[in-house]
Amino acid sequence: MFERPQSGERAALVHASPDGLPDDSEREEFAELARSAGAVIAAELVSSRRRPDPRYFIGKGKLDELRSLIESSGAELVISSAALSPSQERNLERELRCRVLDRAGLILDIFAQRARSFEGKLQVELAQLRHLSTRLVRGWTHLERQKGGIGLRGPGETQLETDRRLIGNRIRQLKERLEHVDTRRTMNRRNRVRAEIPTVALVGYTNAGKSTLFNALTNADVYVKDQLFATLDPTVRRLDLPEGEHVVLADTVGFVRDLPHELIAAFRSTLQEAREADLILHLIDASDPNRWQRVRQVNSVLKQLEADQVPQIRVYNKIDKLDREPRITNNRAGEGRAVWLSAITGEGIPMLKDAIARRLRQKTVQRVIHLLPEQGRQRAKLFELGAVASEVTLEEGGWTLDLKMTEKDLKRFLKRENLAEQQLDPLSMSSSATAANE
Repeated sequence: MFERPQSGERAALVHASPDGLPDDSEREEFAELARSAGAVIAAELVSSRRRPDPRYFIGKGKLDELRSLIESSGAELVISSAALSPSQERNLERELRCRVLDRAGLILDIFAQRARSFEGKLQVELAQLRHLSTRLVRGWTHLERQKGGIGLRGPGETQLETDRRLIGNRIRQLKERLEHVDTRRTMNRRNRVRAEIPTVALVGYTNAGKSTLFNALTNADVYVKDQLFATLDPTVRRLDLPEGEHVVLADTVGFVRDLPHELIAAFRSTLQEAREADLILHLIDASDPNRWQRVRQVNSVLKQLEADQVPQIRVYNKIDKLDREPRITNNRAGEGRAVWLSAITGEGIPMLKDAIARRLRQKTVQRVIHLLPEQGRQRAKLFELGAVASEVTLEEGGWTLDLKMTEKDLKRFLKRENLAEQQLDPLSMSSSATAANE
């Protein structure tokens, strides 16, 4: 019987890819992931096969080379950059006599270390259990035997079936708890909509400087460190903009290449902030030579979340490393399309705030609304919103109000107050009505 070996911190990295040799940036990112998990890199092996071996993923020759590297370096753990099937993990562990982990398992381990909030811990545990449930069959041979002992012999479920049932029960419990958390988050989001407070979501590749920018914009104290996935738990803060405006800024988990599907599914409620946002700030490390690959990977995850249609402002961070001046580029409508800044020095932060305000500040429209005498509450609400430019009290009762507000706010008001668009007049108030008011 072969039990899975315990893993240590000394790791041998296997840079394996079916699409050709991995480039230097991919190898360095994978090594940084391993270091972020606390691993000490003892050895590295590069492998490329047009067709992955069904038993080991790597070929027999590379397997022998890896075995020699483990013996000479004293590695206690093997981490593969390629996704391994449960059987491939099991076969490699049997041959190498050490623990084997793939990229998905590595990222899950990092997330487990970084989760601090109640919601974050639930999400990570759910992702880990979903990942583990696919790896029970070949995890330990003793799981396939029925439980023995007095009173336990005979027909009954095997240890494997018991563990499957227990994991299934725990997954259901976690889902129920997360549904309650998601309900509270949804209520908070609805309250912001009712209060007509726009939401801006901050997204980007991990280690692009999201937490540093978040702190610079909101004066928050989110944990910052130069490592992958330094912060995991979502944070929402108020962001004050020019001319007394304010919005809600939501930080999200950093993205990475080949982010495990289990994590995307588990963090869907957290990443929902991006989907429901009025504007997305897509943070990009301007000093990264592979930034365009990172941009495509982030946009790919946003598409999976159905958030690819939300308006974006690209924020190019770390210009201090490039010795560039902060600047802003506009689209054809004169709105901020991209901002170059340094979150750590603060250069360009005012430009970004101005760009956010301009993108969210929609064109003002003028409309006339006719309210009946029994619609006094709606009249009062319009005055509260500061949308009334002038008013006429009608002899037969009711009011005619000249409104000045954004088209989006006007539609939201009509829907919330259950008012018909027939009560609106697209023309400005007539001169006679204005004179009567005077």
